[in-house]
Amino acid sequence: MKRELSRRNFLKSSGAIAAGVLASQVMPLAAAQGDLPFEVAPEAVNPLGLEAGANVEGIFFEGGFGRSYIDNAADIFRALHPENEMTVEGIQQVSEILRPRFIAGNPPDVIDNSGAFHIPMDSLVADEQLTDLAPLMAAPALDTPGKTFGETLFPNSQADGVFDGRQLYLNIAYTVSGIWHSQTLFDDMGWQYPSTWAGMLDLCETIKSAGIAPWTYQGKFPQYMVFGCLMHLVYKTGGIQAIKDIDNLVDDAWKSDAVMQAITMMHQLADLGYIMPGTEGLTHTESQAEWLQGNAAFIPCGTWLENEMRELTPAGFDMVIKPVPGPDESSYHSLVAWPGEPYIVPVNAANVVGGMEFMRCMLSKANAQFFAKEISAIMPVFGGSEGVELSSALQSALEAAEAANGGFNYLSRGWYSDLWTAVKNATGELLTNRVSPEQFADTVQAAADEVKADDDIPKYTHA
Repeated sequence: MKRELSRRNFLKSSGAIAAGVLASQVMPLAAAQGDLPFEVAPEAVNPLGLEAGANVEGIFFEGGFGRSYIDNAADIFRALHPENEMTVEGIQQVSEILRPRFIAGNPPDVIDNSGAFHIPMDSLVADEQLTDLAPLMAAPALDTPGKTFGETLFPNSQADGVFDGRQLYLNIAYTVSGIWHSQTLFDDMGWQYPSTWAGMLDLCETIKSAGIAPWTYQGKFPQYMVFGCLMHLVYKTGGIQAIKDIDNLVDDAWKSDAVMQAITMMHQLADLGYIMPGTEGLTHTESQAEWLQGNAAFIPCGTWLENEMRELTPAGFDMVIKPVPGPDESSYHSLVAWPGEPYIVPVNAANVVGGMEFMRCMLSKANAQFFAKEISAIMPVFGGSEGVELSSALQSALEAAEAANGGFNYLSRGWYSDLWTAVKNATGELLTNRVSPEQFADTVQAAADEVKADDDIPKYTHA
């Protein structure tokens, strides 16, 4: 039975997947073991009960990670289930293309709901459009004998996909965010990456005097400066409590002394003229291309940057990622790191089991190793980088994550999309000197207050 839609977020339904959906589709299959790059234990061939001959449709955001890893996972699926047709399609405008299908009650079986134009995850959760993935988490892992699928994933890597005890989406990439620079440029110029914010400002002055813009950012998408700079500074000025207060909609959290200090620190980049002129009008790839051409020294981003810009990266550029420096050296190593690229199985999909089975292939150890080797990115899968030679970018990201003990994350950006849209927009205004730090805080706090007061928006807690 299709879930009916009636809510203001455009997606409304009456419940989660029933156990009977799984039971009705149980039909054992045999794997084409010879076509797989690993052995599959009998109990791991078809533990979810994929129906023979049932088609599986996947539609995925095709962004910085490209699509080769998706095709690789589909090849694994086809070898494991040769009687089933698996189709994969890459898109960019996820909401525009898939929103009508959700409304019509015929969404694809598995979706990568990512990119700047994704469907707000809080809407999908509130409207009960997502399948509870508990059967997948408890199923035997595809190529890690003796482990369940859930046990092969990094601890806490899927925590932000849990709502009221239900695992509603899975993150297939582990992202470290921070500040990127060319190590080759720094070596040539004799520059040392700073360990404090005061040192950052001093170095920016040195860089500017050399005729290079110290910073650029993904101008039309200022949220890159939120996850790549601001939230790092919030943690470094106020610790995890400042992050939790923001996530938990604590009164005046955005106006606390610690958060105001962080906002003011980031604003100094604009106030002191350290941002490349014209940045505001650039897309993410345009600003990143300017950085690769040596027109700016620093850019914020996550670990997808290397693969996204691979074709434009000059030989010997040697890109590396570093933490955002804080007020003192004691907080230097902390950084924002999160699992991302969320994959969902819609509750109204024609083949819910097929969608989950594809995700079991996607997050297999074999596909994680392909992801590390070919995409230079990390999946949150144990053994996913074994035997893989890492690039300077990925090596620096792993070193940064290890030094940060895995890093920290802020969770409410997946809970309250309206709030984080306000943060994004206010950041764009702040970095172009159209608003002051105080006006930024007033605007964002008002948005947080509005979310808190709206009883139609479910509330969650960062414990």
